[in-house]
Amino acid sequence: MYALHDDFVLFFSVIPRVRVYPEHPVVLGEPNILICSVTNIFPPVMNMTWLKNGEKIDRGVTETLFLPWKDHSFFKFIYLAFISTKNEIYTCEVEHWGLDEPKRIFWEPEVPPAQSETTETIVCALGLSVGIIGIIAGVVLLMKGMKRNTEQRMRENY
Repeated sequence: MYALHDDFVLFFSVIPRVRVYPEHPVVLGEPNILICSVTNIFPPVMNMTWLKNGEKIDRGVTETLFLPWKDHSFFKFIYLAFISTKNEIYTCEVEHWGLDEPKRIFWEPEVPPAQSETTETIVCALGLSVGIIGIIAGVVLLMKGMKRNTEQRMRENY
């Protein structure tokens, strides 16, 4: 998109691509780092902001410089150190000349549902049952083997 800037210089702005993802798999209550990656930046002038539930965050935020890409555009990262809890929404907000309005990418922790205690109890009960059946079968086979061995000795002795 071409635009005329305040100093009447014609410049070319491209629409940046924004992605948000955690550095490690999310575990509730565990520290992690949220990464906002912005690529396809030109010109290299941009504001990046982290929001938590709509409120600006300054603590735990680290930002890289603009890094050049082989297509002559730039990319940049902004990191947020956080401890994930339920019902929190994090937003990476990007302001750039190539955008008509700030671009907001929302992220909330996706934690796999915990297995219920009923499922755990059933799995334990099945494991215990299989173990007990295995022990009983082993004892029965051992006794049969001993009985055959005793019968063979008796036949050989008489």
